[in-house]
Amino acid sequence: MTAPVAVAQDKQVVLGRQAAVSASHPLVTAEGARVLAEGGTAVDATLAMAAVSWVALPGQCGIGGDAFAVVREPDGRVWTVGGSGYGPDGADLAFFRDRGHTSIPLTGPLSVTVPGAPAALGVLAREATRPLSQLWARGIDLARHGFACTAKNRYDITERREPLAADPSTAACFLPDGRVPEVGRLLHQRDLADTLDVLADDPFAMYTGELAERTLDFLRAGGAPFSGQEWALGAQVEPAPAITGTYRGLTVHQTPLPSAGWMMLHQAALLDGLLADGDLLDAASVAALAGAARAAFDDRYALVGSDTDAWRQLLDPERVARQRAGLTTAGPVPASPDGDTTSMVCVDAEGRSVSFIHSLAFTFGARITVPGTGVVLGNRLGRGAYLVEGHPNEVRPRRKPLHTLNAWVADDADGLRHVGSCPGGDGQVQWNMQVLSHLVDHGLDPQQAVSLPRLSVFPGSDADVVGSPAQIRVEAGLGPQTIARLRADGHDVVETPVQVFGPGGSAMAISKDPTTGVLSAGADPRMEGMAIAW
Repeated sequence: MTAPVAVAQDKQVVLGRQAAVSASHPLVTAEGARVLAEGGTAVDATLAMAAVSWVALPGQCGIGGDAFAVVREPDGRVWTVGGSGYGPDGADLAFFRDRGHTSIPLTGPLSVTVPGAPAALGVLAREATRPLSQLWARGIDLARHGFACTAKNRYDITERREPLAADPSTAACFLPDGRVPEVGRLLHQRDLADTLDVLADDPFAMYTGELAERTLDFLRAGGAPFSGQEWALGAQVEPAPAITGTYRGLTVHQTPLPSAGWMMLHQAALLDGLLADGDLLDAASVAALAGAARAAFDDRYALVGSDTDAWRQLLDPERVARQRAGLTTAGPVPASPDGDTTSMVCVDAEGRSVSFIHSLAFTFGARITVPGTGVVLGNRLGRGAYLVEGHPNEVRPRRKPLHTLNAWVADDADGLRHVGSCPGGDGQVQWNMQVLSHLVDHGLDPQQAVSLPRLSVFPGSDADVVGSPAQIRVEAGLGPQTIARLRADGHDVVETPVQVFGPGGSAMAISKDPTTGVLSAGADPRMEGMAIAW
């Protein structure tokens, strides 16, 4: 068999003894490294990196979106925080149908949920050693005084120029003078800088008071039936235990509902012990990975809601054993890699690790900005909830849409082994599983693991793609023999270019050698990110 070809063969893993950080933009990684080098914790570094991300990667994330994190403390305790919100109290199935909608709009006020990121960061800030005003200072400075437009920024703006131009406040930030900015042009988000000054004093000010009322007035004027009560409930976020599974003797810790974390655990249970003896990404392994993803997404669509415990039943060992029997059989494969998000991972000198992921759902979210605030709002309701009567993920007041975001840590009796995350819509749980397998089943280092070609089963559970023709999408580099074998076995395989700047995710991983304590870190070459360790 021809070995798969990595996306970037010359990008090497970075090694260190004390700390490591990896993110999808050099400014974000540099900020995390600075905070860690000055004695800050991984939680401090995460908070600082989040603020820089909102400015440097505005298509991928923002204070008006959602955020999830998993934290492993030096003593082995693991906890999570999940920040996502409700849709409007007045937005039930009848509301949308009465207005002629067969699906929830993907942009505009009707696509918006209450932002969860401010509350999630407020919870993380309680564990920080420094105030948010200090940790967010670099992000605020970049917003106020400008950051240089990168090739990724230009790509995002070019691809969404028309909807961005339709909203005056959004256009003012990202289409200066009415044009797509050239690489290197300074972009300013001065209103956002002022808003972050306010939220640095109290992140929960997003949910009550002047900022909340301004946002609610804007959304109501656009027809979104927010009562204000569901908005205030966005502040009710507390730390929660991780959900856990096992893979090859490791304990995998994931973020709980409405996160999709359980889906990675489901795939891990189905694949445990199946991939180590095969060649890396050979046809049998690809079929197994696709089959596990297919099973998880079938179950998600049929059974899981954010306000039930149905996911626990799906991890029952007897049920998993039955699903494994037909794991590699060709057939419908539901899961979509569409979407845009960003994440970061870090380990500090005390051994604390954080995997953090945040998003506006689609690139630039709902494509609307609250006037005078710089806050771009996410479109999680339009992306995540269904207009299907009786469905466990049917749009309903005080039911959070199921989420694609998830973050993970893996450890064993010797301590931390791996921490990772990968953005990319429904692709996330698939690609996280692939990276974990590369690390554990084949002993690859983090840079190798995030650089290999990825596979994605399509379509998926996103409301706008359910029911599309079934495919396995594979990036260039997988190998012609593997693709031919998959097709011969009945799989509809679609070859795609390497997803540079596109919806192909941006995986990050850090591993720790249990014998030497050496940290190794990698950053996805599909994006502009980098890893640093020392």
